[in-house]
Amino acid sequence: MPALVIAEHDGRTLHRATLHTVGAASACACGIHMLVAGHDCAGVAAEAARVAGVSRVLHADAEHLGDGVAENLAPQIVALAGRYSHILAPASAFGRNVLPRVAALLDVVQISDIIDVLAPDTFRRPIYAGSAVATVRGLDAVQVITVRGSAFEPAAASGAHADIERVTVTADSGLTQLLERDMDGGERPELGSARVVVSGGRGLGSRENFESLLGPLAKSLGAALGASRAAVDAGYAPNEWQVGQTGRIVAPQVYVAVGISGAIQHLAGMKDSKLIVAINQDADAPIFGVADFGLVADLFDVVPALGGSFASPA
Repeated sequence: MPALVIAEHDGRTLHRATLHTVGAASACACGIHMLVAGHDCAGVAAEAARVAGVSRVLHADAEHLGDGVAENLAPQIVALAGRYSHILAPASAFGRNVLPRVAALLDVVQISDIIDVLAPDTFRRPIYAGSAVATVRGLDAVQVITVRGSAFEPAAASGAHADIERVTVTADSGLTQLLERDMDGGERPELGSARVVVSGGRGLGSRENFESLLGPLAKSLGAALGASRAAVDAGYAPNEWQVGQTGRIVAPQVYVAVGISGAIQHLAGMKDSKLIVAINQDADAPIFGVADFGLVADLFDVVPALGGSFASPA
């Protein structure tokens, strides 16, 4: 039986995390289908049909699916589940919201945040904030899985010509209504897929310092902004910027940690970054234990100079 990948998208384009999930699905089953559920998202379905490894795209289009709320999306997935051995989604806020409800409706165990596929029913996943790795085996007829994207190579975004199948849409549950979505970040790259991430911690001291110091540096580097949980809890940065065990898991080419001490919960969200740069005035900060380059200095002196040095010439 093939695997079903649940596409994460914004109604206009696939999120890169979906490509990583396809990479994981290719190790689980002999074929891959993708569900694109939403409203007026034919363009996303066409994009999904070009993803390497995907042989069929299931397109569910209805107004009540447009917001991507779990209460409506989960029944749609469950209605299709009998055709598949595996159901996979990114281990993002999207996947963590939808798949637990899918697993509950199917009365199966969810296997969360996998980093390796040893066999179609056997997976590796981090536990204890990444300080240990567990090998788990699923015994259910259908495996419901969230995938840590940084652990799998993404499928190529083009090269395939999958069939697109319109599927019967399940009814509106009437349980949830999305009132507002407030997206912060402007024109910066999306945190989960950015090649460079600049993250700030409690050492920045205020929301004003966070934006005035890290904003220019991120702009100069073409980077996304991230934050430690301490910075988010202090109100310096919005929740969607949080990197760590209870936030986003990122693995950019370059991760710049500014004023972040390096608690284990934060390290769990960024330690797979290809190059880690740390700036902290505490020489004993744990972040230096994982950093490729470390600078023991006052961030209020260093960061403005860095932002200027990377700025494009007039």
